[in-house]
Amino acid sequence: MKRINNSVIALSLFIGIANANAQEKKQLSLDEAVQLGIQNSKSLKIDAAKIEEATADLLAAKNRQLPDLSISGSYLYLPIKPTIDLKIPGVASAGGPSVHQVAYGSANLSVPIYSGGRIKYGIQSAKYLVEASKLSTENDKVAIAYNVAQAYNNLFKANQSIKVLEENLSASQKRDETFLKLENNGVIARNDRLKANLQTSNIELQLLEAKNNYNIANINMDLLLGLPEATEIEVDQQYIDEADDVKPVDFYLNEARENRKDLQALDQQRKAAELGTKSAKAENLPSIAFTSGYVAADIPKFLTIYNAVNVGVGVSYNLSNLWKENSALKQSKAREMQLSATNELLNDNIKLDVNREFQNTDYSKKRIAVFEKAAVQANENYRITKNKYDNGLATMTELLDADAAQISANVGVINAKADAALAYRKLLQTTGTLTIK
Repeated sequence: MKRINNSVIALSLFIGIANANAQEKKQLSLDEAVQLGIQNSKSLKIDAAKIEEATADLLAAKNRQLPDLSISGSYLYLPIKPTIDLKIPGVASAGGPSVHQVAYGSANLSVPIYSGGRIKYGIQSAKYLVEASKLSTENDKVAIAYNVAQAYNNLFKANQSIKVLEENLSASQKRDETFLKLENNGVIARNDRLKANLQTSNIELQLLEAKNNYNIANINMDLLLGLPEATEIEVDQQYIDEADDVKPVDFYLNEARENRKDLQALDQQRKAAELGTKSAKAENLPSIAFTSGYVAADIPKFLTIYNAVNVGVGVSYNLSNLWKENSALKQSKAREMQLSATNELLNDNIKLDVNREFQNTDYSKKRIAVFEKAAVQANENYRITKNKYDNGLATMTELLDADAAQISANVGVINAKADAALAYRKLLQTTGTLTIK
């Protein structure tokens, strides 16, 4: 039996060690978390593919200004003897050679000279669209930086709540032990001791909820950062002091006008649309190209042609443009109108966002002062109530109420500071200046 007990103990220790090792801990500052989030973002991988697509479109536009060279060749077998009737004076076609095969080849070169500006406009437009794709990616990076900061903030608040509740639970349990001794000595009533026990149970429930929130927030962070789901992230609370220096709202409005990547991307799209309109107008103009070719043919026992070189200028014009309306031009003008209206709407939204987040940041800072004042008052109230209770001047209910208010106030201070730091980052996001330090 002793051997079995020893084996069970050894197995339990092994399982405990294995579980401890399975939960890897990783300490990250907020900026390090943001960097990881950007590196492992799925949406940024999609953006990278869009940039590649826009770059390929630019390459296709540039290729249109390069010469086109084509080579073709054919070999034909004629199973039935063809009838050949030559109309050349003095040359008899009757009884001519028996032709059963034909081989010929050609090479054609075309170099664009003039296309009404369609090629030039296409290249410039494609460049603008590539830049717009890159700017959209930068805008998404700013959004991801805030999303990571929000998740990090939730993790920090959950972790801090756990610490405060654990401290209060420890104090409450010690108080329960003291009250039990007092009850046994007949100093306090059993009902008062039970009230204290109930307070301890309530703290335990709050602690369980806080730990559950922490685990959910930790898994969310792991997924955002591309880390294994079993990784426990240790946060650094230094980021909560970022919102100390808040400038006037006009400063942030100017920052938004200069730095918002979505606004800059829209500007690039508008430039591309303007060139699209010019290119659509050029559809009504002719195209001119330098052309050159080479032809060789061989019909055994009948005809051989070599060095048949031709050089010239080709002109093409779609005569249907004379009676067909230019639908591409109308579409391009409608696109310009749409982007212009979108630009106005985006500017209005930016003004609203910046002003709203500036007010939220200011409000969050003021909340810190109120919560700190409330915490001082709650702590002092608990100290006074405890002294009164010890001297028989306060009831157990008053003591427990003072303790609950103290817990709530202390947690409120921590949450208010974290919320203020997050509100400041949200303000930076609306100005397009939220970056990795």
